[in-house]
Amino acid sequence: MILDNPIVRALLYLIGLMAFAALNAAYLVWCERKGAARIQRRIGPCEAGFAGLLQPLADGLKLMSKQLLVPKGVDDILFRVAPVLSMIPGITSLAVIPFSSGIQAREMELSVLLIFALASLSMLAVLLGGWASGNKFAIISSARAISQNLAYEIPMLLTVITVAFISGSLNLRDIALSQQGGLFHWNILRLDGWHFLTMWISFIIFFICSVAETNRAPFDLAEAESELVAGYMTEYSSMGYGLFMMAEYINIVVGACLTVTLFLGGWDSPFGVGSGWWWFILKIYFLIFTIIWIRWTYPRTQIYKLLNLSWKMMIPFSLFNLLLTAGLVKFL
Repeated sequence: MILDNPIVRALLYLIGLMAFAALNAAYLVWCERKGAARIQRRIGPCEAGFAGLLQPLADGLKLMSKQLLVPKGVDDILFRVAPVLSMIPGITSLAVIPFSSGIQAREMELSVLLIFALASLSMLAVLLGGWASGNKFAIISSARAISQNLAYEIPMLLTVITVAFISGSLNLRDIALSQQGGLFHWNILRLDGWHFLTMWISFIIFFICSVAETNRAPFDLAEAESELVAGYMTEYSSMGYGLFMMAEYINIVVGACLTVTLFLGGWDSPFGVGSGWWWFILKIYFLIFTIIWIRWTYPRTQIYKLLNLSWKMMIPFSLFNLLLTAGLVKFL
């Protein structure tokens, strides 16, 4: 059959991943605007199509129809490359995410580490965009983004190591398979043994860090429109701005997928039967809507408080949790 051809399968996975990323980037904006409107007692998008469902399409066409303005004195090549570079890590990360036992574009033994490496590349795109713009607001924003990324990747990696101790692997598929069997086999609520003592702490730390890593409120200090206009996107227009915004929402999806795989059983059903990709999708959108709710509920913090939270609280707690997990694995 034609589907047995590896090249055809690779092309189908590529098309599917890009379609999944594009639809999420478009309609999560609609969901966020609708959610914000509901919280603020407004209607939100309602003119373009039923309930404003065509608003993302209208916004996309508007951005594509506009000219990308390149200000004088900027680094022209880096200015144009940065938005495209920001899209690559998110789409590539989705390739190693196991949506179910049979839906995964590419299985890798160190897939968790690959996603972290790609996350650093995403921050490089932000740095290049801010630096190439030659704008003081954009440069300050890029510096904030890099310091924030550095501060919160450390506790995230430490919590991932605790999960690796429990599952015995850094392969996302193996980690998901180790949690099959229902709600109380998931890492966050695991009751077989001592795992519950440390895993719920790891989940809380990881979720907070993933919100900070994706520059979401209350940790969106890199954008901070009340201080830095639009941050590293200040000088961008047209699809340059659009690609940066799409990359942000794709990174949110990747963060939710990683959280579900590491702590919430992957595609496993909470009832132990009827597992499948639909449970995986349901879980990631629950986390995404939680992130949206947090944005429109809590005010933005300050930059020094943001960094203090990581260096003075998250890192010590995650390191203690790692040592406790290692000790329990060794002696129990």
